[in-house]
Amino acid sequence: MTVKEVLRAHAGHQAVHAGTRGARAGTRGARAECGNVRADARAEDVSTRVEGDGGPTSSAAPAATVAAGRAAQELGIRRAEFELAVHLGLIAVVGAPGGGRPRVHEEEIARLREQPGFPDGLAERVRTVGTAEGAALLDIAPARFTRLARAGCVSPVTFYLNRYRAVVWLYLADELAAFASREPELLTGRTPLGMRTMLESGADWRPRNWRSQRIDRLLNRTRDPWVRTAVQASALDPVQLAEVVDDPYERAYLVRVRPEPVFGRPGSMAAREAMGELMLADDPDEILWRRVNLTLELDGAREDRPAPRPGDDGGIRTPPTAGAGSRTGTAVPASAAEPAPPSLHPGTSGSLAAGVPTGKGLLARLGWRGRGAG
Repeated sequence: MTVKEVLRAHAGHQAVHAGTRGARAGTRGARAECGNVRADARAEDVSTRVEGDGGPTSSAAPAATVAAGRAAQELGIRRAEFELAVHLGLIAVVGAPGGGRPRVHEEEIARLREQPGFPDGLAERVRTVGTAEGAALLDIAPARFTRLARAGCVSPVTFYLNRYRAVVWLYLADELAAFASREPELLTGRTPLGMRTMLESGADWRPRNWRSQRIDRLLNRTRDPWVRTAVQASALDPVQLAEVVDDPYERAYLVRVRPEPVFGRPGSMAAREAMGELMLADDPDEILWRRVNLTLELDGAREDRPAPRPGDDGGIRTPPTAGAGSRTGTAVPASAAEPAPPSLHPGTSGSLAAGVPTGKGLLARLGWRGRGAG
């Protein structure tokens, strides 16, 4: 497929998505009117969506649900594609009664099956490609695609380990098509000077961009301040975390409420180790950015309620349900949860400190004091 074909396909996808958004708006209006009539009847019901990747859940909703494998079969997608769709916020899931693996409402399956272009539309939105296929999609050489990815022009959505236990990044084909239409000048000609300089210095933004998108998506799925704090804390190693969160009981609570993948951790030990390493910020600017965000979230969590202590009666408030829009299964823009770091744009450099509050109290709490490394 050539770049022109990619652009035409992306334009067609945008038209389909625009029609889908209009249909969803009408559906939400109808549901709102029906909800007013049935509000009293549902007053006793309690249901909660999964918050983040395997966040806190509660009892099942009254509607009939099916297991994830059955839902994937009815939606015409593979299990891996289904799990990615849940991670992206395209499919809503609920907690199973009495715990267990998340399930899907039958009405959610019906909603997805009624969307224009089903089933190919949903499968296309979660289609991932590696370096070779991504380069072919953009009609560029694999080496150029790798340079664009290392420079942060395109961001991986997931990864796997090959037989040599090396990380292989995967990208959403839909996002690559959007990039081709947005930045066509980067697909041909000489690489911009700033980008060349950054790449020559050994920069690789793929892990950082993957972490950033993962954290944004988890934040979009919860309003509970301690869960949000745990999401931010997941990007810092134990030493960094202890410098920001000096209370050991608070750190223990963050471990307890930290969201896990909805359908479990990677199966092999090597995959779990790779996931653990990739989740940690490793650049001074990124570490500072995560420390600042952790500090701000921690302040909000402490104002909401204290972390439990030994001897507490266990009357901890149940985290609230996911934010508005999650019930529809639509993805929320990552920028809605956290502003992009100032140095995220390819070719830029410098510290994030320019976009961070510089009060002595905050910097002292961060424990940064002008250090050049995390």
